[in-house]
Amino acid sequence: MKLRSKLFIVTSALMVAFTFSSLSVDCSYADTQNTSSKSTAKSDTILVTFVEIGAAKCIPCKAMQPIMKAVAEEYKGQINVVFHDVWTPQGKADGMKYNIRMIPTQVFLDKNGKEYFRHEGYFPKDDLVKVLKMQGVK
Repeated sequence: MKLRSKLFIVTSALMVAFTFSSLSVDCSYADTQNTSSKSTAKSDTILVTFVEIGAAKCIPCKAMQPIMKAVAEEYKGQINVVFHDVWTPQGKADGMKYNIRMIPTQVFLDKNGKEYFRHEGYFPKDDLVKVLKMQGVK
């Protein structure tokens, strides 16, 4: 076997091992596992429902947790933030409902419950806020 082939196999094996080892990292956000952060405002004032579909032990999903909390606080009364952990029975059903292909996935629903935007992967706060503002969130 050529050196190049051996190097490719070793590199591929290391990448797979790293991916699976990172999935077993324990989640420090225990309170966000399959919970939602819902606004207490009347539903007629909610302009956007921001649905985060991920998993408590997924690294990019964990990176989204502080963004979700900050956005929920900053735009309280205008948005509803919901988190579904697809590695739980209920969350798996929610993931299927939204036809996700990967985690994390962010689904944005307008005040009528109709999806108007979707993003897959980590979503920086500044970009996420632009999506909220598309529906009049101030």
